[in-house]
Amino acid sequence: MAILQKTLVITESNLAELHRLDLAVKQLSGFSREQVRGLLDHQCVKLNGAVTDEPGQPLSVDDRIEIAFDPHHRYHPKKKIRGGLGFGIVYEDRHLIVVEKPAALLTVPTPKNDRGTLLERVANYVKIVSRGKGAFQVHRLDRGVSGLLIFGKTTELAQMLRDQFAMHKPEREYVAIVRGKLDKPEGMIESFLATDRDLNRYSTDDESIGQHAVTHYRVIEELAGASVVQVWLETGRRNQIRVHFAEAGHPLIGDQRYRADEAADTRWTHARIALHARLLGLSHPMTGEPLRFESPLPHEMKNFIRAAKRKSR
Repeated sequence: MAILQKTLVITESNLAELHRLDLAVKQLSGFSREQVRGLLDHQCVKLNGAVTDEPGQPLSVDDRIEIAFDPHHRYHPKKKIRGGLGFGIVYEDRHLIVVEKPAALLTVPTPKNDRGTLLERVANYVKIVSRGKGAFQVHRLDRGVSGLLIFGKTTELAQMLRDQFAMHKPEREYVAIVRGKLDKPEGMIESFLATDRDLNRYSTDDESIGQHAVTHYRVIEELAGASVVQVWLETGRRNQIRVHFAEAGHPLIGDQRYRADEAADTRWTHARIALHARLLGLSHPMTGEPLRFESPLPHEMKNFIRAAKRKSR
């Protein structure tokens, strides 16, 4: 079976016509609207290197769309879960699934028993479409943060993956946009994180109430009034990146919890935090095979960086 591959890059000249993913895929493939849906449903479409199934996703200049398909096969849309998936699938096999979490979703329910969380949506997908037992939590991302998450398809597999995280084995890389200019181009932030009565996190010298937290960073780019930083986690505590940078005087742009006044930026009009889980690497729990996944920056962060660059010239 010969697989045909095609690529399209969004430019200033074609953005008006191809401002949405399905329109770009339609032009690239020459397929009907229904067949474009089929390509998306069968994971034949990548946006900036990541598989996506969201036809209405807005595009920006420099976005790269790739399609790979059998020209002799007719791709029919799959049966849809009511309301749509609400997340992107990066990788899936019979043991686990790696997804891209949208910033607006909670990963798991709070004590208020929230509905429509990412965990619920992925579990429904696995049960209905993949015909598995469900999806079980391994790690989490805060609401307002986007990027890569992995779920096990059984409780046993999820525990095997959690064991890797407990031993700090997975490779986790984030990209954040923080306020101001950091004193050092790279460094480490280390503290013990405790929780107050309002569930806010803060650093403490009291090891008996705090969890050890280590964050490594490197400045990628300095912008007007902000910096783009690459972040690696040695530990994965709740709100760790947000607290560490806020306490260092450089809160994450858009963070309404930690130093919200300083984190506000008139150029940032999005109801999310400028933080994205870009890379996840770990060992397959069954085969031991190394797995490594990458996720492109969301368009909100790309557009902010592009606009800030123009302003600083």
